[in-house]
Amino acid sequence: MARLTGKVAFITGAARGQGRAHAVRMAAEGADLILVDICDKPTETDYAAATAEELAETVRQVEALDRRAVWAQADVRDLPALEQLVARGVAELGRLDVVVANAGIVSWGRFWEMTAERWRDMIDINLTGVFNTLRAAAPAMIEAGNGGSIICTSSVAGIKSLPGQSHYSAAKHGVVGLANSAAIELAPYRIRVNTVHPWGVSTAMGEMGADGQKTFADNPSYPAAMGQYLFDPPISSPEDIANAVLFLASDDARTITGTQLTVDHGATKI
Repeated sequence: MARLTGKVAFITGAARGQGRAHAVRMAAEGADLILVDICDKPTETDYAAATAEELAETVRQVEALDRRAVWAQADVRDLPALEQLVARGVAELGRLDVVVANAGIVSWGRFWEMTAERWRDMIDINLTGVFNTLRAAAPAMIEAGNGGSIICTSSVAGIKSLPGQSHYSAAKHGVVGLANSAAIELAPYRIRVNTVHPWGVSTAMGEMGADGQKTFADNPSYPAAMGQYLFDPPISSPEDIANAVLFLASDDARTITGTQLTVDHGATKI
């Protein structure tokens, strides 16, 4: 039997990249999906924003696997919008078992040179957006009484702070703290909460753009903090991360909660 047969998963940042990989992998394992993406540029970044067409393609791929999808364009900073989508998804699909708080952004710069807006947007999207996702989803999971699994996407930067990314490192460390507290609070309801920590991933967000390249060109000492053990392949595919998330979502991980699963080529060990 497929590992998620009869279950429903809620995934943020689902239009492309890791979010799409999670959706397709879980659909292939029998899950119906609640999907959301902003499909717009949420703040200043040096890579292209996801689009409505990309979200529609994710939905198409899920439906091609004979699974159902409820979806919306919404910003994870908008808690009421997430609550409305979860309510609609549960009404149409009947339950909620898995949450993947995946939506996020990346940008670069030394902390004393970045604008207050850049700092604020990073925290609002990458940390408060995770809080909003869990806040929207947990009551439905508790009320259903079926237990479940919540997976929050952190980063190597959530374990080992990175230069040129103080705001990103702060947000991703915050995700770990939030998830660990949630694991304690949700344990009586048999809801597990874990974080995954990717390193480089072959996505639009994961490819270093002009801002990142300039940051490292201007600061030759920074690359020393960016090492890893494994180089074959040199970076992960979105499917590599999806396989780890599927494990945490499934009953194969039924005794695992409050942990940080590194999918990082050994980068957190350097």
